[in-house]
Amino acid sequence: MNIVEAKDKIDERGFLDIDLDVNMDLFAEIERLKKEKNAIVLAHYYQEPDIQDVADFLGDSLGLAQKAQTTKADMIVFAGVHFMAETAKILNPSRKVVLPDLKAGCSLADSAPAAQFQAFKEKHRDHIVISYINCTADIKALSDIICTSSNAEAILNSLPKDQEIIFAPDKNLGGFLNKKTGRNMLLWNGACMVHEIFSMEKITRLKVRHPNAKVIAHPECEEPVLRLADFIGSTTQLLKYAVTDSNNEFIVATETGILHQMQKEAPHKTFIPAPPTNSCACNDCPYMKLNTLEKLYLCMEYETPEIIMDEQLRLAAKKPIERMLEISRKAGLIG
Repeated sequence: MNIVEAKDKIDERGFLDIDLDVNMDLFAEIERLKKEKNAIVLAHYYQEPDIQDVADFLGDSLGLAQKAQTTKADMIVFAGVHFMAETAKILNPSRKVVLPDLKAGCSLADSAPAAQFQAFKEKHRDHIVISYINCTADIKALSDIICTSSNAEAILNSLPKDQEIIFAPDKNLGGFLNKKTGRNMLLWNGACMVHEIFSMEKITRLKVRHPNAKVIAHPECEEPVLRLADFIGSTTQLLKYAVTDSNNEFIVATETGILHQMQKEAPHKTFIPAPPTNSCACNDCPYMKLNTLEKLYLCMEYETPEIIMDEQLRLAAKKPIERMLEISRKAGLIG
């Protein structure tokens, strides 16, 4: 089967419906394809462990955006969700960008429909728009600056204190930033389904059973959970803190994928996933976990599903991302 024929095999679920030899060494095949196609695999910390281990670069949204901007690869294989692959394409129009599963979306990005957000923006014309990177290209194109949880505070500090700001789409991150910086940003009412479901009561009970454990949380969590936290930070900041802090036990309130790297970098420590409000595995992002090693191999072999973007939209969405990267460099957050 050639690449053109493979495109017809993308099913209604958004991935290639092709059977693989059960004896195939997927790790070896992926390494072969990287060399043959001058491809780079970028993966988010929330991906399954096998994908994290095969990635050329592993990071959070800020690190991935920077790597996407600077890579010399001919093909970018993005093991993450759709908005991340879109960001890579925005920054690399001449390179092929593929995503293992086209349906790997984001509940937070979905919470800000472009038409509704544009109407909201028009009601507040005196405000500039800062949008969290977890949003669609359409929302990025309506924004003045993009931010991540790693650089949001630095971006806010680069602006005049009296500047009116709309922050979208995450109300929890926006509320955390308002409290930390003393701002009064106007918040869009969006949230991440994973970070909203952590149970304050269950974390409190878990603390009783593990009195020496520190609670570390992502700022996308709701405010009652953040009040329990000993440390709040981006995915990368949580990883660094957990590895370097002198404590040996941590309750981790973010998507469980990050625990793989925490355990690899600090095997002598104990990392406990914060419990959700019910009995399901809801602290696993169902979108992130749509990607598998098999799908990663197939999208590299057949170079599909591919991210295609309207050029006018790409250019509009690129401006606020570039402003984010420029401010981050000036703040010393990236090289």
